Amino acid sequence: MVQFHVSNKGGQSRLRTEEPLATESAQGQTSRHRAYRFTLAAIRLSVGWVFLWAFLDKTFGLGYATPAAKAWINGGSPTAGFLGHVEGPFADFYHSFAGAGWANWLFMIGLVGIGTALILGVAMRAAAVAGVTLLVLMWTAVLPLTNNPFLDDHLHLRARLGSSRAGRRGQDPRSWPGLGEHPAGRQAQRAEVTGPLVTVPGLG
Repeated sequence: MVQFHVSNKGGQSRLRTEEPLATESAQGQTSRHRAYRFTLAAIRLSVGWVFLWAFLDKTFGLGYATPAAKAWINGGSPTAGFLGHVEGPFADFYHSFAGAGWANWLFMIGLVGIGTALILGVAMRAAAVAGVTLLVLMWTAVLPLTNNPFLDDHLHLRARLGSSRAGRRGQDPRSWPGLGEHPAGRQAQRAEVTGPLVTVPGLG
């Protein structure tokens, strides 16, 4: 139902039209925009799960990439196996701290922090920067690549992580659905509810 409000200002009456928030939001959200939001949300959740699963598997040894005997809680090192076998131009650099306590903690905090932030849709900028940094470092650790001159799954994941941050300011679809949906998006929707001022001559 459309509501009309008349106000008198400067000798002219103005008519403001208003519609309920739910009706206006439903009409304004096109199928393309809805698909766009769902696509970004799916990318964000999938990338977040990759990071969070890596943390869970390395911590508890769930039997996928990490057997129970090498779990972090059982004394295993999350970085010794991967960094200890690095070959290529950065081998000496990564071998110097492979299995170090500070490296294990930093790596695992990064995994759980990035994964949790992406899944919940909070601290997206920090999660994206940390995730991209970690993925690029892991990419340098596997150089030279055997199946491609420069592209591997680390860079693919880095691209998906970057796309999950896409979105126009205010609407912030990158964090939808999630706890970090930008309040400006909700304010913008409220602003669209109130129609433009229409000058109605002869009403005052």
